[in-house]
Amino acid sequence: MSASPAYGEEKGGASSLGEPEYGHDPASGGIFSSDYKRHDDLKEMLDSNKDSLKLEAMKRIVAMIARGKNASDLFPAVVKNVACKNIEDPNQLIRASALRVLSSIRVPIIVPIMMLAIKEAASDMSPYVRKTAAHAIPKLYSLDSDQKDQLIEVIEKLLADKTTLVAGSVVMAFEEVCPERIDLIHKNYRKLCNLLIDVEEWGQVVIINMLTRYARTQFLSPNQNESLLEENPEKAFYGSDEEEAKEDKPDAASLVKRKPYVMDPDHRLLLRNTKPLLQSRNAAVVMAVAQLYFHLAPKAEVGVIAKALVRLLRSHSEVQYVVLQNVATMSIKRRGMFEPYLKSFYIRSTDPTQIKILKLEVLTNLANETNISTVLREFQTYIRSMDKDFVAATIQAIGRCATNIGKVRDTCLNGLVQLLSNRDELVVAESVVVIKKLLQMQPSQHSEIIKHMAKLTDNIQVPMARASILWLIGEYCEHVPKIAPDVLRKMAKSFTGEEDIVKLQVINLAAKLYLTNSKQSKLLTQYVLNLAKYDQNYDIRDRARFIRQLIVPTEKSGALSKYAKKLFLAQKPAPILESSFKDRDHFQLGSLSHLLNAKAVGYQELPDWPDEAPDPSVRNVEVPEWTKCTSRERRKEKVEKPFYSDSEGESGPTESADSEPESVSESDSESSGGSSSSESSSDSGSQAGESGDQSEEKRKKKKKGKEGEEEEERGKKGKKKKTQPDGKGGAESSWEEGSASESSSSESDSGSEAEESQSEPDSKRRATPPSSKPAPKATRKGTKEISLLDLDDFTPAPPQPASSPAVVSTSLVTDLEGLTLTDTSLAPTVLSPVFSTVKTHELLHRMAGEGLAVEYCFSRQPFPPDPRMVAVQIHFSNNTESEVKSLRVSEPKLLSGMRIQEFQEIESLAPGDAATVIMGIDFCDSTQAANFQLCTHSRQFYVSIQPPVGELMAPVFMSENEFRKEQGKLTGMSEITEKLPLPETCQSDHSIIQRVTAVANVSRVPCGADNEYRFAAKTVTSGSLVLITLERKEGARAHLTVNSEKMVIGTMLVQDITQALAQ
Repeated sequence: MSASPAYGEEKGGASSLGEPEYGHDPASGGIFSSDYKRHDDLKEMLDSNKDSLKLEAMKRIVAMIARGKNASDLFPAVVKNVACKNIEDPNQLIRASALRVLSSIRVPIIVPIMMLAIKEAASDMSPYVRKTAAHAIPKLYSLDSDQKDQLIEVIEKLLADKTTLVAGSVVMAFEEVCPERIDLIHKNYRKLCNLLIDVEEWGQVVIINMLTRYARTQFLSPNQNESLLEENPEKAFYGSDEEEAKEDKPDAASLVKRKPYVMDPDHRLLLRNTKPLLQSRNAAVVMAVAQLYFHLAPKAEVGVIAKALVRLLRSHSEVQYVVLQNVATMSIKRRGMFEPYLKSFYIRSTDPTQIKILKLEVLTNLANETNISTVLREFQTYIRSMDKDFVAATIQAIGRCATNIGKVRDTCLNGLVQLLSNRDELVVAESVVVIKKLLQMQPSQHSEIIKHMAKLTDNIQVPMARASILWLIGEYCEHVPKIAPDVLRKMAKSFTGEEDIVKLQVINLAAKLYLTNSKQSKLLTQYVLNLAKYDQNYDIRDRARFIRQLIVPTEKSGALSKYAKKLFLAQKPAPILESSFKDRDHFQLGSLSHLLNAKAVGYQELPDWPDEAPDPSVRNVEVPEWTKCTSRERRKEKVEKPFYSDSEGESGPTESADSEPESVSESDSESSGGSSSSESSSDSGSQAGESGDQSEEKRKKKKKGKEGEEEEERGKKGKKKKTQPDGKGGAESSWEEGSASESSSSESDSGSEAEESQSEPDSKRRATPPSSKPAPKATRKGTKEISLLDLDDFTPAPPQPASSPAVVSTSLVTDLEGLTLTDTSLAPTVLSPVFSTVKTHELLHRMAGEGLAVEYCFSRQPFPPDPRMVAVQIHFSNNTESEVKSLRVSEPKLLSGMRIQEFQEIESLAPGDAATVIMGIDFCDSTQAANFQLCTHSRQFYVSIQPPVGELMAPVFMSENEFRKEQGKLTGMSEITEKLPLPETCQSDHSIIQRVTAVANVSRVPCGADNEYRFAAKTVTSGSLVLITLERKEGARAHLTVNSEKMVIGTMLVQDITQALAQ
């Protein structure tokens, strides 16, 4: 009867806003009230646009849940309000946390919301949010596997991400959702190999394990030619000369049929990039690299992992246990790898039992004729241990050593016999079991030992040991004809009290004695069989019936009774004492399945090597249009390069979500303040097809046409300004001319025809300002553009005096240098004395180069053919007395994603002469070195260029407000701070600015505060912003902050700036 009051309470609760509860209390008994529509108003409140109503609805829902009411039908509405708002939050940590919470809710009804959130987060500008999106993918897949196709699209997108923060997480998602889609890895293989060193440790383990399985399907076995020679190494070692001579002939013939093995460059790339990780502080990373080398590396190179694994034995016992499990497996097939570290596996008294037993296993595997005496001395010490399980394992190890090494068999056997007098019953029992196995190899020589063991039946009570003694006496009863019947007599007395395993051996002993010595043992045998006939264990009863019919012939006996002796007294092969780890290598090392020696849930089998190598071109990334050569001969030469061809070298700049999408074939879309890439590429493409003797008039017409197109484009953006037709009026027209001529110069360089660049002495080119900001105006009169391509190496003839006057006055250049405009070359004076103002590095010493000296520097000028490349200025000096010919770059060995735009070949360099060239290198925002060959007509020199982190960026001009806005977006994990002291030599504004700009190619940002300095730049390859703030504090202190999505670059930049300011 409490239904109506409860209903009244509910209505009152719904009408009064002051009541924190909505609905009735279930304890009041109102369970039959018609409240099926009671949540409609809450849903309306949650769907409203007013935050106050939403907040009130949330309060009521929380109150309902606190009272134990069912509010599950409101769940989607609550999730939509909580998650959607936070997923769009400006703070990347909140966005990521919202997605993490959303993906952790295991309710199928919100799957569509979760799917949309993951897709949106996968395109987020923050790599931390993209990483969280990758973590959410397996959660959604486990909740609803029907979403697999959509999730694979997201995984494919995230795999193309160039950020190290995302790589490990997306590979984990790949392994969970679609490990069979190996085609998704092809294009990203080289990138993953190169990112591996910078990925977090958890991600390194995941990527290495995935790449191990990938490599087993895509490359040939590096040991395929050695397999025939190593089918039976021990046989070949101990076999006779005649056998070896017979076996060598078919092996040699079969080896000739096999093709000589050449390792795939991508296979080598994986091995080379994982090797440094053997020094990782994380044991899981070291173990992952070790298993990769064991499964993939040539046998000659696997040894490098031994030292790293031995180092891990100094770690915690849990780590030691896992490492020793894997070392035990490796030491069976690669014994020589760990032999130098034999003493590292000696057992300490403080080791846990399981560690001791594993070290014993390894020591036994490593034992050979050279070190067996040392190993046995160790084992002799271990037998005195108080740990009985360890002592039993040591005795088994001695038995294995005696089995494997024939020359110490007698020594081991005598030592084990001495242990039979040990006070400890477990030691004696284990010794009996091992002696039994050893005696099977030479029973006739050791009858005294069998007699000695027969006397132990009165004392030993361990069932396995008693059973082993009985088996030995029964098997070799002919060697002890007097003792065997007496042992049967004693065992018949105690038969009913023995363990089952002992009873079975007593029955066997009785049957064997009946067949060999029936006079003495006939009655005993019948007595034992009668006892067994009524035993409680059905195995013993069945054995007794079977043996009675077999050895005691009757009229009902079958034909088998004639062969009783052959059945019971047949010659049995000696047991082979093998390691329990012998067959574990079919599991991937380091996996849970290998540890358990059983296939665990989710384990993926390690694929077999393919018989024929799959097509390696699937890992090539499409070559950008501008790099394609116009001459067929050059294209053919590049295709035939044996190591890292151009197509492989271009694998780096796949677009990631953290960089703005740009057309790969654009010549310089940033230079013209909004000119489209399609216009630039189509124009450059048309120029590439023209011959080198194209007239100057045609080129001028093209420039004018392009200027008109750029003006139209600027008009659309509202930035069109009035320009004078003759180019004398303002900066805008000169910038346009610069951009048009730059496109032309890009073509002349990529076309790689020396005559083209020489036929254009009057059309000097120059670099352009950034597209995002308008260029500052300055008056120019009668100027001609100057480009990096117009140095001595491209135009051997010296420039005419008419083109040498400065573009602007010296004072104006000085003023503009404070602003450091991006990608601008204001005057030839900025470029020409580059070796006096910019730090030079030695590329080739004149002694190593046999008189040819090569230096290089980073000119901090834009590289016109490709704005994503860093311009490197190289200076050649011929110090020999002979002419150097055909100076060129050959065989660049680049990490995945890196590219080189080679300089044009220098045909000859006279004695005492010097030449300067410009080449472009895309370092992929990494400080990894670019390796290549410098070739002359007679020699080849291996050289490498490694960039400082400050040279991987280009300056960006921005206002103070823009700086603050961008800095607000790059907080949290994208912000690195450092407190540092300022020495007396670094107190003035000039010295601070000079030192920062010397370290990094950045521009000064205007700042209202006197004690604060701001600088801005963007990375050359991806265009990620790098913002630097230096704030001077009291007491000669300073606070340095670097904001950048590229956390590795930010960290290295902080170190370099701190070091520069401290000098």
